[in-house]
Amino acid sequence: MSILHRRAARRFFSFCVGVVALATGGAAVAAATATIDAGVLAGTATDGIAIFRGVPYAAPPVGARRWREPAPPASWTGVRAAVDPAPSCPQKRMPSLEGGGDPGVLDEDCLYLNVFAPAGAASSDRLPVMVWMHGGALVIGGGGLSIYDGSALARRGAVVVTLNYRLGPLGYFSHPALERARPGGPVNFGLLDQVEALRWVRRNIAAFGGDPGNVTIFGQSAGAQSVLALMAAPTARGLFHQAIAQSPYGIPSHARAAATKTGTGIATAVGLPGARARLDALRAVPAEPFMELSDRALSLAPSLVVGDAAMPVPLLQAFREGRQARVPLIIGSNSGEASVARDFGLDPAALVARLGAARVLVRPLYPATLDEAALGESVVRDVAFTAFSRRIAYLHAATAPTWRYYYDHVPQPRQPGRGGVAHGGEVPFAFGTTASCGCLGGQPGSVDAVVERRLGDRWVAFARGGEPTGATPWPRDARLRPVVLEIGDVDASRPRFMQRRLDTFIGVLGLVETRGRELGPGP
Repeated sequence: MSILHRRAARRFFSFCVGVVALATGGAAVAAATATIDAGVLAGTATDGIAIFRGVPYAAPPVGARRWREPAPPASWTGVRAAVDPAPSCPQKRMPSLEGGGDPGVLDEDCLYLNVFAPAGAASSDRLPVMVWMHGGALVIGGGGLSIYDGSALARRGAVVVTLNYRLGPLGYFSHPALERARPGGPVNFGLLDQVEALRWVRRNIAAFGGDPGNVTIFGQSAGAQSVLALMAAPTARGLFHQAIAQSPYGIPSHARAAATKTGTGIATAVGLPGARARLDALRAVPAEPFMELSDRALSLAPSLVVGDAAMPVPLLQAFREGRQARVPLIIGSNSGEASVARDFGLDPAALVARLGAARVLVRPLYPATLDEAALGESVVRDVAFTAFSRRIAYLHAATAPTWRYYYDHVPQPRQPGRGGVAHGGEVPFAFGTTASCGCLGGQPGSVDAVVERRLGDRWVAFARGGEPTGATPWPRDARLRPVVLEIGDVDASRPRFMQRRLDTFIGVLGLVETRGRELGPGP
């Protein structure tokens, strides 16, 4: 079909959609089409937003393709329906940590994405693109959860992409059989999936009105860790232009040797002869046994693995040495991040008790904290999240514009108890899904709606022009001029926020890292 014929067909299709909408009062779900490199997609259009769900961005990672780099998907003839979400990647079934709900159908054939765009957008519109990496400790979650519906962000003029990537032992795995087949080959397969999705965006997003030259990656928790890893990954260079990391955590990545030891244990646990297991036998095991493993010693969660092309050095080393992509960055965390420790069965008070005599040094950093439980939660929050965000921010600020935030808006249904904003509590506010997620403990109030609007506006403004503009000025962060935007019922700029305690923790953590390098790798 010639270009002129394609344009005529597109105009006729738009006319038909308009007729259907008028005949039903404008509220009907109509069809929307897009032509990408693999073929024609048919999604839906409702309330001014075109939605394409379950779009393949890579070939199914099954059979001989398990534990391989993702490959481009096969093309198709005719029109492919893009209406229903694809299955989530195999995982132990549990709710997402931010209250996003059940992941739905699970299948190893899961490398699909979803696109939300203003209906009728054309390639000449060159709209900003926002690509979401979901959280879940690299073992749970999925891009199709309703909490990640990108319609509200698309209504602001962005094209939003959410995606699945391989999880758990099928996504992050090392074993002697893999090493024998490809010495030094890939181990962070889920991270490679994200890179492949970004390549798909570069090739195809113009078909939805997006600008492949203006892509923002954003994610929360393990998704934020993935954002930082993508910034550090040589394989992802040039595929994005801004980044937002919501609640990344300062938990070290695994050495490749340690990951191989874990992979050997996994092989034994699924009924194979450990290190002697053949690669074809590992690939023949159904996905379910890998997901049913409950021994924490057989899990790499929530950390990535150092030592492949996607992640050649640890995250902090990459940022210390300036190896990361020099793109504008927003980074921050929440006031109640210690909730994630409880989600994984850890007691913050018990963790602080293990400090022993060192508690005498920690307590003065928290003069308002009264009991061991509150102290434990504050220390876990600040060591794992607040200080880590500060640390990445001051390293990155030396190379590119950087903004840091501290999110402290407790939803109105939960305000009687307060206790800070739990891990992931900002996600529905960023996406504009507070009224539909069912994750606030009740219907959002008027203040919630205001915070939701402000946060979504800032994120899209950042995606559009590289500056998180808003009614309240948000100064850039810097090592010698530390400042955060405290996002609460109102926004407020906070210079030198928690400076004494964060500098203390960063100094101690730096000493631990230095001693670790002097002593060499652990057993």
